[in-house]
Amino acid sequence: MNNRELEELLEKLHKEIEGTKSVDEKGQELLRALSADIQELLGSTEDKKAASSMLERMETSIDHFEVTHPELTSALSSLFTILSNAGI
Repeated sequence: MNNRELEELLEKLHKEIEGTKSVDEKGQELLRALSADIQELLGSTEDKKAASSMLERMETSIDHFEVTHPELTSALSSLFTILSNAGI
C-alpha cells in the first residue's frame, strides 16, 4: 500500500470519527485521541511511535464501539488490519 492510499484511508476514518453521534464520555475521549493520532499520521506516515499508539487506541476503540457503532468499528478494524499488515 502506498502513502497516498494510506492517507485516503486515514482521511476516511477521520471523517467517520467526526460524524459519529451519541457517544458516551469514554468513547468521546477515545475518538479525540484517535483523531489526534490520525492528524499526526497524515502529517508524517513515517512516525512509528504515533502509529503504535494509534494501533493501541484503535484496539481499545474497536472493543468499545463494537456493539453501539458498527460502521465505525468496521472502519477501525479495516484500517487496523491494513496498518498491521504493513508492519506499522
